[in-house]
Amino acid sequence: MKDSPPNLSELSPNTGQTPRLKLYCDSGQLFRDRYRVIRLLGRGGFGVTYLAQDTLLPGSPLCVIKQLSPKVNNPVSLERAKVRFKREAKILSRLGSHSQIPMLLDYFTVKGEFYLVQEYIQGETLSKEVRRSGPQNETKVKQFLQEILPVVKYVHRHCVIHRDIKPPNIIRCRNDGRLVLIDFGAVREYLANQVDDPQQKSQTTQFVGTMGFAPPEQLALRPTYASDLYALGVTCLFMLTGKSPIEFESAPETGEILWRSHVQVSSHFAALLNKMLKFSADERYQKVDDIQRTLDLEPYFSSLADCMNTQAAAEQTPSPEENVIPMNGYLTPIQREAAAIRKWRSRRLIKEQGRRRRGMLTTGTAFPL
Repeated sequence: MKDSPPNLSELSPNTGQTPRLKLYCDSGQLFRDRYRVIRLLGRGGFGVTYLAQDTLLPGSPLCVIKQLSPKVNNPVSLERAKVRFKREAKILSRLGSHSQIPMLLDYFTVKGEFYLVQEYIQGETLSKEVRRSGPQNETKVKQFLQEILPVVKYVHRHCVIHRDIKPPNIIRCRNDGRLVLIDFGAVREYLANQVDDPQQKSQTTQFVGTMGFAPPEQLALRPTYASDLYALGVTCLFMLTGKSPIEFESAPETGEILWRSHVQVSSHFAALLNKMLKFSADERYQKVDDIQRTLDLEPYFSSLADCMNTQAAAEQTPSPEENVIPMNGYLTPIQREAAAIRKWRSRRLIKEQGRRRRGMLTTGTAFPL
């Protein structure tokens, strides 16, 4: 791969001039004697993305060129940015071996501007799909989760937090229907295991993400793996309702999204989404495996509930104090804690009774008549 020019004095910061790729797009000249820039695909706070053709390969296949312009203006900062860019480009190269992530084809710097060349995914973004076909039902959203969770797990396993999961960054591939997660941002990517680089131990100093999809800890510049799971939950709400995050109200006392009145889903799936959307990261699912396990158990949920509750209601009668509710409906903190303990003990007793009954069935022990 071609590297940047060794003379740092040749590097210049982004000064707001016309993006270099636009000049090549307008003139028709080849960028780096190789890429024919066709049109603008997108623009963000960190740079621009263009569709191009790689003329050196047979058939001149389509590719995506991302121009990232760090806002730095001294040689030392640019040199550090180069080092970080190379390291994170290598990470993207490893991530690109997954079928649901665009492959990294090349990376280089030109006069202080960083460039990535990636595989072009032909298809439709999730946002366009929903706006074209309308809100999707619970079954389709569950299927979406089953398809997208493996790639999120793969990203997290490489100690990378995406930080911008949202419908426009998920594409359904036109030729085989697979979901592809895009826009990892390279230079703006946060690495979870930065202990090998003392200069990277401090938290990121600039917000990366999309308002509404980013949870509170990400807004506070402290993203975690659970931050991606929150964004995935908001994406599910968009699929179910067709509404953007800003169209939902939030509970003033908790800050959590009030979404239940906008769509009808099963209680089990509602509980899953509620946990994905918890305002506090500690109360959220922490790993992709936890969400997958919850989804996998759902087909057996009703039968398990019936098994656990058989005869349990008759065997476990609430104590009189459990039914005592003050006239004004207010419980003191001590009363609330006591009620929570009673409920916990009751649930534990019911589960224990269910385990004993299942043990009798598996060992052939007959129930007394």
